[in-house]
Amino acid sequence: MKQILSLLLLCTILTACNKLDLPKDTPECIEDKIKDISEEDVWSTPAIIYSYQFDGQTVYYFPSRCCDATSYVYSEDCYHLCSPGGGLSGDGDNLCPDFFDNATEATIIWEDDRD
Repeated sequence: MKQILSLLLLCTILTACNKLDLPKDTPECIEDKIKDISEEDVWSTPAIIYSYQFDGQTVYYFPSRCCDATSYVYSEDCYHLCSPGGGLSGDGDNLCPDFFDNATEATIIWEDDRD
C-alpha cells in the first residue's frame, strides 16, 4: 500500500512540474502554444504572452521572437487574427494596424522565467 501511495505522489509531483501557472480562463489552445514555447530553447528575448481586449473580444498577443520575425494576435479559439508588428517592414501584416492604439487591458498571462 505504501508503494502505491508513493507512486501516486511521485506521479502527482511530476505532473505538477509540467503545469503552467496561467489564469484559469486561458483557452486550452493558447495554453498549448505556451507549452510549445516552454519546451523550446529560451528565446534571445525571453517570451512573454499578453491578453488584451480588442474589437470586443479577448485576444492573446505573442510578441515577436527576434529580429524581423512577426508578432501574432490570436482569438480565444486560436484563430490567427493578425500580426501587428515585426517582419521586414516592421509593420507586420497590416491586418490590424490599429492594434496598439485600440487594444486595452493588457495583462501578462505568462513569462518565460528560465535562464
